[in-house]
Amino acid sequence: MRGADMTNSLPKKGRPRAEILAELEGFGKDDPQYKKAKTWSLVYYLDEDYTQFLQEAYGKYFSANGLNPAAFKSLKRLEREVLRTTCDLLHGDDQVCGVMTSGGTESCLLAVKTYRDRGYAQRIRKPEMVIPETAHVAWEKGGDYFGVKIRRASLAKDLGVDLESVKKLVNRNTVMILGSAPEYPHGIIDPIEGLGCIAQERGVPLHVDSCVGGYLLPFLEKLGVGLPAWDFRVPGVTSISADIHKYGFAAKGASSILYRNLDYFKHQVFVYENWPGGIFASPALLGTRPGGAYAAAWAALQANGEEGYLELARRTMDATGRLLSGIKAIPGLEIIGDPKTSLFAYRSSDPAVNIFAVGDQLEKKGWLIDRLQRPDALHAMVTASHDAVVDTYLTDLAEAVAQVRAHPELAESGQAATYGMISHIPLRGMVHKQVLNMFAATYCLSGGEIDLSDSASLAGGAGESASGVQAKVGLVQRLMNWYVKRQQAKETRS
Repeated sequence: MRGADMTNSLPKKGRPRAEILAELEGFGKDDPQYKKAKTWSLVYYLDEDYTQFLQEAYGKYFSANGLNPAAFKSLKRLEREVLRTTCDLLHGDDQVCGVMTSGGTESCLLAVKTYRDRGYAQRIRKPEMVIPETAHVAWEKGGDYFGVKIRRASLAKDLGVDLESVKKLVNRNTVMILGSAPEYPHGIIDPIEGLGCIAQERGVPLHVDSCVGGYLLPFLEKLGVGLPAWDFRVPGVTSISADIHKYGFAAKGASSILYRNLDYFKHQVFVYENWPGGIFASPALLGTRPGGAYAAAWAALQANGEEGYLELARRTMDATGRLLSGIKAIPGLEIIGDPKTSLFAYRSSDPAVNIFAVGDQLEKKGWLIDRLQRPDALHAMVTASHDAVVDTYLTDLAEAVAQVRAHPELAESGQAATYGMISHIPLRGMVHKQVLNMFAATYCLSGGEIDLSDSASLAGGAGESASGVQAKVGLVQRLMNWYVKRQQAKETRS
């Protein structure tokens, strides 16, 4: 076996394939236990049989490349059929057009690029977009990448975007408005109909980010769940993004973005006619687009069908309902807002219970836990597979709350201290700098893994050897711990 300290990973001679596969298996020993439904984000896993089916479908087009649709006509056909299904679910018509993408982030980036360029065509030289405070961070990334100024609309009491705030922020430089269905942090569906009215009144495009909900909400409606209008049925909605590799249970690398008509979509397409290599046209961010993702997405839709997706949605919402009821029954916890879908967040209502410390205790029991801020909370994205672990999770959660209540010092160590600091210290520029440094360092070839329990690094000067510096860091961290505890107590009481 190879040593962990090898500096050159390319062997002189090729190794036995069985040995390579065994080692690959070992690489994942510390990964989240998603096959046991221990994760609440990142993975949408049903079972091994279904996964092997997707792998086989993917493998049939493993080397196919979506870069040139005139070459691999099979991929264009697969893409068109996947997008037709998506369009039907989102109540679009024959004028709708769009592409499959590599994921939700690419779909969001494309919308920003498209509406920026449409704005340029209308002589808007300083483009802006209005997005809710709860908009997915991919929209912040899009604004940063494409030079579109972001104006953040505040939230209403129900945590949906406040329509009056949106109205005040829309101006002559606005190239798009955003609504989420649902937004990621709390699972709330923004008032898309109200946003549609604003979009029509002001002549501004409205994108609906339904990367999470696009393959769930349509089936919830069919099951009789009362939802507000959110898709192409709403006048004013000009585009929608929907991830097929989330609740469509396709293989990773499959999202979509659809536009109401060609007048919008044409601003997404890149064309360069003077390259010596030939005329080049590309509909999305990526050049090479893996054909396996197209095939697996198409296969997932065919294998599940409407009945299959209805059953998956039913199981998902049954598990979500049981989780919500169980969490509400644990003293010291409360659900944030009134989520209508399978995403939700819960916070502490008891100053003696640090919610981030609760998250630490759950991770010790093998769960992968996502933390939120403003307010401090834990998060869950529920899938059908979670129906088998609801009772175990609720038991572990109740034990974690009891442990934290009995040991308040747990809030000052581990990830609880790190997330508490990130969430509450007022020096946001310092947080940005330190997180950037910590994160970027892990991508140095000599770097180690991210240690989210290293709250000292956020205090600055971590890793210095001089005793004076270390003493200073210790003092700063103690002051920060005091400040964070004070702010968390205020937040819990509010």
